[in-house]
This record gives sequence, C-alpha cells and structure tokens, in this order.
Amino acid sequence: MDIHKNARLTPHGRERLAKMILDGQTPQAAGEAAGVCPRTARKWRARFEQEGPAGLQDRSSRPHRLRKPTSSEVIERIAGLRRQRMPGKEIAVTVGVSAATVSRVLQRLGLNKLSALEPAEPARRYEREHPGEMIHLDIKKLGKFNQIGHRITGDRTGQSNSRGVGWEFLHVCIDDASRVAFSRIMKTERKDCAVAFLIAAVAYYKSFGITVLRVMTDNGSCYRSRVFAKACCRLKLKHIRTKPYTPRTNGKAERFIQTSLREWAYARAYLNSSQRAQELPFFMHRYNWHRPHASIGAKPPITRLGLAEDNLLRLHI
Repeated sequence: MDIHKNARLTPHGRERLAKMILDGQTPQAAGEAAGVCPRTARKWRARFEQEGPAGLQDRSSRPHRLRKPTSSEVIERIAGLRRQRMPGKEIAVTVGVSAATVSRVLQRLGLNKLSALEPAEPARRYEREHPGEMIHLDIKKLGKFNQIGHRITGDRTGQSNSRGVGWEFLHVCIDDASRVAFSRIMKTERKDCAVAFLIAAVAYYKSFGITVLRVMTDNGSCYRSRVFAKACCRLKLKHIRTKPYTPRTNGKAERFIQTSLREWAYARAYLNSSQRAQELPFFMHRYNWHRPHASIGAKPPITRLGLAEDNLLRLHI
C-alpha cells in the first residue's frame, strides 16, 4: 500500500512512537502525541520489540487462513464454465458463489481474459535450403508528399497541403534462404506493375547466379490475375499463394516491409517523396551487403550466396 508523504504514522513515525513508550511514556500519552489510540500505540511498540524496524512496515490485510476457502470442486467447475466462454457474473449465479470469488479464481488460473482461452498459435518457422528455391513478394502503399510530414515533425499544421499528391507503391521481394532482398517503387499495385516487378526481381537474382524456382504471394488481385499466372509460366516459376487472412505465412516479406519503413521510408525527414525514392537503392545496398541480419547469425544476407571473391568485387558497387 502506498503511504501519503504527510501521513501521521509512516514507518518512521511508528518507530518514534514505539521508542517514546519504551522510554517511559504511557501508551495513552504517546498515542495522543501521535494522534492515535492507545491500542494502536501498544501494537507498534510490540512489533518494534519483536521484529525491530522491519516490523513497522505495512502488511497485507489479507488473513493468513480463510475460514471457508473455495473448494477444489468449485474451482474446477468455474474453470470448466469459463472455458465454455461463460462470463464471470453468469458463472457466479450458476455455481452459487460471489462474483468476487469467481474473479479471484479466474485471475489465479489465468483465465480472467477471454484471449487466454485461445492462446496464440506457436510460430512455425521454415527456411528453404538453397537460394532461389522460393522468393516472397508483397506490396506496400505509400503516400506521396511535397513537404516534411507530421510523422517526422509532430506538427499537423498545414498537413492538408499534401493531400491529393497521390500514392506510390513499394513492391518488395526477399529470398527465403538467403534473405537477399529486392524492391522497387512502382506507379500502381495492379497486374501490369506486379508482372514488371516480378521480371525485374528474377533478373536481379539471376545477376547473382540464382535461378528462382518458386514465388509466394498473398491473394491480392494483381497476383490472382491471368497476366501474372502467364508471367510465372513463362519464367518457369511455381506460384504459391498464402492462406487467406494469414499474413504470417508470408512473414519474411511482411517483416522486410517493416524494416524498410523504419530504416528507409521514415528514417529521416525527406523534403519530398522523390527524395525518398532516390534513397531506396542506398538502403537496399546496405540491407543486402552490410546490415547484420538477426535470423542468419547477424551476418549480411549476401554472405549466404557463397559468392567467390572475384564476384563479390564485381557485384559490390
């Protein structure tokens, strides 16, 4: 319990009260001086004699033993009804105990929140053995701007001046095995831009000597189009789509988008979106060649390609 700083009997005041009684004053006189009754004065003197200054600290008012503790049968019944998603007050009426008792039992069992009844599915991590076996594609919509935005400055004054500037779309691609990434800003998120980006991504990985075999995407309309399917067929790629409403299946691309936003798109105050776009190649170079990646042993993704020294010097621009 928190004690008010001006309370009459803080631990320091209790010690002073106890010492007054031990020095010869009566409990009534010492209690009147401290503003408490003689019974309270005798209580603090007894605790001070038995335990010293440690006995003057606040203690919980909860009893050491309950006269009628909740039986194990009642606790099991409360837990069973809760797992049927029954609210606490209805459980109290059904079982015949107070709502406070049900609340304490549920909190002790960790069932006081409905989210505890459906624990999160454990992470299912997978990784292809060789680079190029599968690449992940995704798209992030970014707003264009012609001045520094409130997300950087914290000032919303004049933020409407950038309305109507338009949108641009960051298409991203990341290799499942090596984490080598490729991204490009496109005009739209439609099928034509998605196909153009896919062709550019395959060519990018080919420059490292990587042959792409599979591509994983979500169920966006551009990825479900016939044009995209024909492009995959022409490039000899097996197209895998994630389960609807399950973004964690394509988690590597989702995570790369988060990193891109944090370390590139919103990393500093760009004067306009064109300046931000010009900075993207430099970020991508740092990400692939220099930035330590936690999931591959704190090494840059390029180290997983096994490039010879001559190729490293040729490709590292």
